[in-house]
Amino acid sequence: MKKVTGIGGIFFKAKDADNMRKWYETHLGIKNEAYGTKFDWRDAEDADKKGYTLWAPFKAETKYFEPSEKEFMINFRVENMDELVKQLQAEGITLLGEVQTYEYGKFAHIMDPEGNKIELFEAFDEE
Repeated sequence: MKKVTGIGGIFFKAKDADNMRKWYETHLGIKNEAYGTKFDWRDAEDADKKGYTLWAPFKAETKYFEPSEKEFMINFRVENMDELVKQLQAEGITLLGEVQTYEYGKFAHIMDPEGNKIELFEAFDEE
């Protein structure tokens, strides 16, 4: 079973997230939407399969990265979240909370050995 299929997003804390978004838009042309900036792409193995990677600064006070104390969080794209979660749990990896499902995908969270919170994301990409 293929586990991680790519980077789903890069998230980091910023003292002034709004100012960071404006700076990146002004100087690097990165336009922001509600959840950050989507970089669309096509799968190298199947050009009909679309996807995206999200870049987003979060407010410094965000609790979304907890229990990690780090300033960043990486979101990995995965296939078949339910099977992956079962496999991770069988390997002794503790899931932080429950798998969350939204109209655009499923999310699960785990911690690595050095206290980095990892977000797993099964996207419901449009074909």
